[in-house]
Amino acid sequence: MGALRSTTAGLTAACCLAGIAALGTPARAGASPRPSASPAGTGAAQASRLTVGGPQLAGSGVIVSDPPSSAPRLPGVPATAYVVADAGTGQVLAAKDPHGLLLPASTLKVLTAITLIPLLNPDATVVATKRAASATPNDVGLVPGQQYKVSDLFRALLLISANDAAIALAQATGSYGKGIALMNAEAQHLQAYDVVAKDPNGLDAPGQHVSAYDLALIARRALAMPAFMAYDSTLKATFPVRPHKPVTLYNQNSLLTEYPGGIGGKIGWTEAAGATYIGLARRNGVTLIVTILHCRPLTEVTYAERLLDWGFAVDGKVRPVGTLVSPLPAPSATRPPKAKATTAGQPGAVQAAPAAGMPAAVLAAVGALIALAAAAAVTLLLLRRRAAVR
Repeated sequence: MGALRSTTAGLTAACCLAGIAALGTPARAGASPRPSASPAGTGAAQASRLTVGGPQLAGSGVIVSDPPSSAPRLPGVPATAYVVADAGTGQVLAAKDPHGLLLPASTLKVLTAITLIPLLNPDATVVATKRAASATPNDVGLVPGQQYKVSDLFRALLLISANDAAIALAQATGSYGKGIALMNAEAQHLQAYDVVAKDPNGLDAPGQHVSAYDLALIARRALAMPAFMAYDSTLKATFPVRPHKPVTLYNQNSLLTEYPGGIGGKIGWTEAAGATYIGLARRNGVTLIVTILHCRPLTEVTYAERLLDWGFAVDGKVRPVGTLVSPLPAPSATRPPKAKATTAGQPGAVQAAPAAGMPAAVLAAVGALIALAAAAAVTLLLLRRRAAVR
């Protein structure tokens, strides 16, 4: 609990994490390395998950309305799943198997970033553990015992997809497990019910999966975070692996430099997941999101550009097939002030209590646990007083 700001914040965080574990998440299929995965669950829960964003999005094939004769046709994209959406209006312009459960690869790092950026002080330092430093592949070269600024770790995470940086950032919340729990809680807050995160970097893990639709929800949240966009759109940065021994990081997302209007995104790949991608672009005041899951490596950006070109051409002209839902209401409690820069594991490394953005059911469980603890303390005090009187 050393990273939490106070005893009260620590109690709240512990109760939230316990509540998440106890309440669990909606039933879903386990992730599969195959091109598609059949959703798990039956009855109302399954139907509810598949129709988030609108009933048309429950389909598994290509979902698009016929455009007017003057508008271009949706291009063929040989990916298992994708979504094209207007970030401003929330309209889903086209999709393919939008709620299909598939492996995320490094697109999951966007969820890691949007979860932890509000919680971690960018000027705080994190001591790299052996677990973080041993992460492979795609690492920035963290050295066990060496201190790194949180802001530098976020740049490594988003520019070069550093898996070791992802683990270090998750551990900066107080523990690796807490970091993962917070990511899953954030997914629930966004109503991204297809998401199950098992690690912070997207490397293949049993039971881990996302959907193209939920990646769009995550991307829309990222667009609303100036700090995320600043990290994500950086073309080049210096990372101090050791004192006086920096390395230069170059952004892997070619959309930023090769596509007119490209403003951000995240590339992913594993052998099981294939190529995965989130692309963000803006033209003439319109911001589009494209998400792609399971396509042939080195084709993901090209396919994203084709879908973005189509989206900009038909936006406002084609009837949407669904909508990106809004996040659940956040708790009304005021967040504590930002923490001072300190080493992770010491008081102040976390900016806000992890309770922020938790689902209503978790918050209710937290309230009940706190109330029980308070009642027990009062009862104990009364018994002690009675014993003293006797």
